[in-house]
Amino acid sequence: MAFDCNKARGVSSPDNRSSICTEDTIIQANPLSHYWKAKGWKSRNKLGNQKSSYGSIPRDSNTKKDDEASGEAAASTCGIRCFTDLPAALVCEVLARLDAKELGIVSCVSTLLHNLATDHQGWKKLYCERWGLPNLPATLNGPVVPGGPLDGKSWKTFFVEREFRSKSFMGKYNVDVLRGHSEDVRAVFLLASANLVFTGGRDSAVRMWNMEEGLLIDSSRPLGGTIRAIAADTMLLVTGGTNAYIQCWRAVDGNVHLFHISGDGTDQTSEFRLWGHEGPVTCLALDSLRIYSGSWDMTVRVWDRAHMECVQKLMHADWVWDLAPHGNTITSTAGRDAYVWDIRNSELTSLISNAHVGNTYSLARTHLANVLFTGGEDGAIRLFNVSDVSDDDEDSKPVATWVPHSGPVHSLAFEYPWLVSASSDGRIALIDSRKLLTPKKSSKGPFSVKSFDASAIEPPERMLHGVGCDLFSIAIGADRIVCAGEDGAVRVWNFSEALEIERRAQALRSLRQENRMRRRKAQAEMNANGRRPDQCSIAMKKNQLKGDKSVT
Repeated sequence: MAFDCNKARGVSSPDNRSSICTEDTIIQANPLSHYWKAKGWKSRNKLGNQKSSYGSIPRDSNTKKDDEASGEAAASTCGIRCFTDLPAALVCEVLARLDAKELGIVSCVSTLLHNLATDHQGWKKLYCERWGLPNLPATLNGPVVPGGPLDGKSWKTFFVEREFRSKSFMGKYNVDVLRGHSEDVRAVFLLASANLVFTGGRDSAVRMWNMEEGLLIDSSRPLGGTIRAIAADTMLLVTGGTNAYIQCWRAVDGNVHLFHISGDGTDQTSEFRLWGHEGPVTCLALDSLRIYSGSWDMTVRVWDRAHMECVQKLMHADWVWDLAPHGNTITSTAGRDAYVWDIRNSELTSLISNAHVGNTYSLARTHLANVLFTGGEDGAIRLFNVSDVSDDDEDSKPVATWVPHSGPVHSLAFEYPWLVSASSDGRIALIDSRKLLTPKKSSKGPFSVKSFDASAIEPPERMLHGVGCDLFSIAIGADRIVCAGEDGAVRVWNFSEALEIERRAQALRSLRQENRMRRRKAQAEMNANGRRPDQCSIAMKKNQLKGDKSVT
């Protein structure tokens, strides 16, 4: 949002320096004045009265006092002419219309605007639009992961840290290989909030790993079939496979690793099964109220978590390959098509026909409304805008298409802004979605898909090689990418080193900026006193060199 600062401050031309405020432009509303005084903000007069800044630079020692006196006198004559003197509801509404970059710029204007922009609930909206609600305890001030510091983080801090972490996927990495499965691994799930990785495959056992250390924590007994799907949160772990039932584990109180999947010496009520599907379970998902499962029996079932019973059954025309819930809707893929259902009334709201040539194997639904990614047997990845899809269209046109793989795309995962894919060609593609999405400045939706020429679509930002086998499943979270395939090994791509490198570079840039500001301030003081700045500049350069050496 652009503010008409010149008009508001009365500095548009030299002609209005002596009459900044007029009766027609003075803002009389001042319901927040008691709040600004409580905050100790005294710079509002300077925003509306800039007389002293146009004259020559004063040379005496009472410059600051004279400026304050002239500012107060002008304020009493002209009244208050500042954006923050608008009604509180209007100020909050204006700030809510800004994106993250604009909120950051506003916070640099003054101390008061810094406090307003930092504590504004718009940061929560911006965070949830990209990553959803953080998986935290009952209060926001809880740790990000178990054992984390209780540092009372604000929503702005959460946003800045998450945005900073997302840049690590273009940096340096190392690969950790987790070995324990005796046959190919068909499903991986990353629970970053609990520092856990869950895997399962043809050997019919579910294994739980420590994400940071790469150590095996626990392993289940053989469940009697190939594990094809895993989903978890901090309260429940569910798996499904060719045996057509859903295996469930509840979190155990006092267990630092949440679940005890081996079942030795634990309460048997923490482990149970859900029956209902008549074919292999191929996909699973959770939210706070429901369990979602898809199967080759051509159905998606919705289970109530409170009573652990099936409450909805959604019929498809072919085998169900993948699903992804979003709010009150759930998206699923069956055969070549993608379905969007309203789970409040079990109605089909959108049908994407012939999304791929061949089966549509994989699906990724973002926290951004109406944005859907699909991966298919043809090796393509497509982006669809669900709001533009009509049931009458025989072939729905994607907004964007990538073909980074030479084999079927078996799995997709999304964490803003990165979409990652795993294929039978043994490669991983990373696609940056920021260039495809633009924020909306309205209440209809948080984001919309940009319109552009399909030939202008950029290729994936990065391709990860070196696996050498079919990849069946992939997950992304924190600064990790986890994938697994037919060789039975689970690979964890660790980008935490890139974060450390970026933090050191950022600290060095901050120090250099601080030194530049000190030099400018010293030179301005010497110019005001009529002295030569040569000696001061040399001294400041020496201090900068010493500071740079201390950082490195």
